[in-house]
Amino acid sequence: MTKNCYQPVDQLFLWMLTEPTKPILIGELNMVRHVRGVSLRYEQSWRENGFALSEDLPLEGQDEFFPTVQDTAVGAIDDARPDRWGERVIRLIDKPLRLSLMEYLYFAGDNRFGALGVSLSRDKYEPCDKNPLPFLSDIETIEQLVQKVLANEPIPEEQKRLISAGVSMGGVKPKALLNIQGEPWVVKFSDGDPIDTPLIEHASMTLAALAGIRVAETKTIRMNYGHAVAIKRFDRIKNQRVHTLSAYVALKAAAEPFGYPELALLLRRRGPSKNSTNLKHMHELFRRMVFNILIDNTDDHEKNHALLVNAEQEYELSPAYDILPSGQALGYQQMRVGTEQADSTITNALSQCELFSLSQEEARAETLRVIKVINTWKEHFKACGASPRDIEMLEEQIDRPFLKQQRQT
Repeated sequence: MTKNCYQPVDQLFLWMLTEPTKPILIGELNMVRHVRGVSLRYEQSWRENGFALSEDLPLEGQDEFFPTVQDTAVGAIDDARPDRWGERVIRLIDKPLRLSLMEYLYFAGDNRFGALGVSLSRDKYEPCDKNPLPFLSDIETIEQLVQKVLANEPIPEEQKRLISAGVSMGGVKPKALLNIQGEPWVVKFSDGDPIDTPLIEHASMTLAALAGIRVAETKTIRMNYGHAVAIKRFDRIKNQRVHTLSAYVALKAAAEPFGYPELALLLRRRGPSKNSTNLKHMHELFRRMVFNILIDNTDDHEKNHALLVNAEQEYELSPAYDILPSGQALGYQQMRVGTEQADSTITNALSQCELFSLSQEEARAETLRVIKVINTWKEHFKACGASPRDIEMLEEQIDRPFLKQQRQT
């Protein structure tokens, strides 16, 4: 059944696509009407040979897993849904007869986050569409289509494929998926922000790399007005897909609050101990927390952190993404930092450093490492092409006394 003749259904089928040419049936997804959510029932073959998709979806015991929060899918399935930008595109382009979570899961298509796939069939993986990704040469047309979506204007039929692939990725900002030199990249566009946000994101990410933070590879693309930023997908390795969990799903599954210390403890418990990889990732997470505080990134919520699930079902901290100044001067983060909850202070960051497997002395050394890099932010942003006007606007937040004084400790 194609999406053009799709009729609302209350059951879909979940597949694992770590090897896309060899999809494996995981189980069935069912609509749960009283919470407007989606449940999961594993196939017996997956129970015998698969793995728990998230810690709240164990292979043994329960026959069917139900969401406990309204308008969500259960466990790891919630990461397979589109976010607000994707939902907006689906409403405009696909125009489903019904707008439940089942439709959003189905119309997200074949390029969604991680390695899960959704199909109408139990017998064969049949996603909404498997159109090839557009190329970099299509980007100016895609930018025009983004503007049409933002204005709720109709999209020509022959151009729908250019923008529909991007519905599967999370977030609010306009985005698309492109094939750049044979590899999939997420491209984010400006949507009328007062600064050149895509270029600033690239500058922030490359600055974070100087502070010893593994970041997703980025590149800027010059547009008619400002830039777009391309981010290389870290959930794709050559022809393989990587099962990936947002920190939102992973912490919720572990019944833990949304916090940096809680994420660090999850890495200690579920991360690879070989070569102390879990400890290295815990230390890096501490640096990310400090970097976000000092660059004034207060949009560091639990969906802006991810865990890659390896072949041994161990959790590895993904490369960092969505790092840039928020421009709000809030003074608090979206995730818990320390004993003073989400307060954006180095004192708060140091207050529970032992949960990151760092002594006070080690944590202070990590903090000084980040401060040294943050102190060069203006020179770095200028070298990346940021305009004097944008730097001046960002300076009002990043260099305000509240943060600048903390960099002098």
